[in-house]
Amino acid sequence: MAKNKGTRVIITLECIECRLKKHNKLKGISRYITMKNRRNTPHRFEIKKFCSYCNYHTIHKEIK
Repeated sequence: MAKNKGTRVIITLECIECRLKKHNKLKGISRYITMKNRRNTPHRFEIKKFCSYCNYHTIHKEIK
């Protein structure tokens, strides 16, 4: 029997400051991998985390 998908899914969080800055694209983009509960947060997840390229806390949004 095949298992159905659980409520927890793996998502990737990406820094929006690094994405918007054109000169910073040469350095890279800060990304984190985490899990979220699909039932509790059906919309795109965003959280403030430390960006090693910007060197301060920025908003990281969920990407596909």
